[in-house]
Amino acid sequence: MPNELKPNQTTPENNGINPIARHNARRYALQAMYQWQIADTAINEIENEFLQYHIDKKLDLAYFKELIHGVPKHQQEIDQEMQPFVGRPLSEIDPIELAVLRLAIYELIKRLDVPYRVIINEALELAKKFGSIEGHKFVNGVLDRIAKKNRVTEIKMGRD
Repeated sequence: MPNELKPNQTTPENNGINPIARHNARRYALQAMYQWQIADTAINEIENEFLQYHIDKKLDLAYFKELIHGVPKHQQEIDQEMQPFVGRPLSEIDPIELAVLRLAIYELIKRLDVPYRVIINEALELAKKFGSIEGHKFVNGVLDRIAKKNRVTEIKMGRD
């Protein structure tokens, strides 16, 4: 069955927050979001496909599911948050970088329990690995400004 846990998958209930499993959740969520943006396939279909065929690493399954369902659900809010900082229509942004931005912005505005520096660092790693050569610089600039707008208290307190 597609929704069953594979032996190498974790959930917060059985393993706490594992940075590697969380990183892998973001990585697979990026790939799923890219597919969702390009193919306009229903997110439930993409989720089932990933759970059945693509996921082969330790994974925070609950976080993966939250990201792939949360981004489409809040896409309008995420895109409105992003638009003032990108300097061009969203349709002109590289699809990988757009997916990275949407995932990270979702985390910045909806997951206040996750430190902004962790979110930005993870996004930059994904942008460097999957995006264009200089794309991570663009992603960094956008996310830095969004973090300064939405995480003022956290930034002032120097929380890491």
